[in-house]
Amino acid sequence: MKTPLLILTFSTIFAGLSFHRMHLLSALLCLEGMMLVIFVGLCLWPNQLSAAPFTVPLIMLTMSACEAGLGLSLMVATARSHGTDNLKTLNLLQC
Repeated sequence: MKTPLLILTFSTIFAGLSFHRMHLLSALLCLEGMMLVIFVGLCLWPNQLSAAPFTVPLIMLTMSACEAGLGLSLMVATARSHGTDNLKTLNLLQC
């Protein structure tokens, strides 16, 4: 019963990422929400994992925290260099 709810939540967050990505912060929040949905899904099915029940979700939660820290530091760097976190004004080919 929990699987359709997780799939619906993940697809809603993915739609938010693909349709409403105007600012870098909103894109990072959508990515963090997707990671949390995957984390909840992994915690609900510990019997199907080959490792210890909470080893894989714990490693994934650690990687998610590192990803959030890196994303926020990149957002601060782009906001300082470009003056905004608007994704349309960022040019990746520019030095």
